[in-house]
Amino acid sequence: MFHWRADILPGVSAAFTDTGAGNLALHVGDDPAQVQLRRAELERQMGVAPSGLRFMNQVHGTTVAVMDKDSTAPEADSMVSRGLPLAVMVADCIPVLLAGSSAEGPVLAAVHAGRPGVANGVIPATVDRMRSLGASQISAWLGPSICGNCYEVPAALQDEVAAAVPAARSTTSWGTPGLDLPAGARSQLHQAGVDVAYSGECTLETESLFSYRRNRNTGRFVGVVWCHD
Repeated sequence: MFHWRADILPGVSAAFTDTGAGNLALHVGDDPAQVQLRRAELERQMGVAPSGLRFMNQVHGTTVAVMDKDSTAPEADSMVSRGLPLAVMVADCIPVLLAGSSAEGPVLAAVHAGRPGVANGVIPATVDRMRSLGASQISAWLGPSICGNCYEVPAALQDEVAAAVPAARSTTSWGTPGLDLPAGARSQLHQAGVDVAYSGECTLETESLFSYRRNRNTGRFVGVVWCHD
């Protein structure tokens, strides 16, 4: 079920699932009833109330949605909450989980950081939103995603992204232009004063993780962050 899981703050945990949890996305042609059953099992494993885990309709944008108990799935690529459990779906993009402390308790975030999101600043926008809610001592956990040795892109696209995020420029292991999105994300978090506590391995190179580059008819694993007793 879980590829990686840890207690990241007192009463707060983060985790990334693997293929053992099955596809957890509703937008990839899978049977919706089966996806809902898998999500229910994930919530059970997390100790979260049924239908309590918040998902978003991800669109490769930079919208940051602040979630409360009445929020439904937003069209966004980042969610922030005061302790409500959050999920982000990926299959090569970076699932970024963040947590910080505030006078009113933990402030959590889950971010879908693909190439457009990294280039356009969805991660620093999320950090700014967390701080607007009083969060301090924010740390980040970057889940598995495609690495700079494997993510080949046209040279013009590499130049476009690297103009915004220089650290994202890479060369693939076979010598062609590439993008290292995790390196770009880490540079943005460093500039924002956020510590990166974990960075996962390459999805393309890890058979127990879904990878869109390896198989376009793939499912999605998730990153989740939640509070518990």
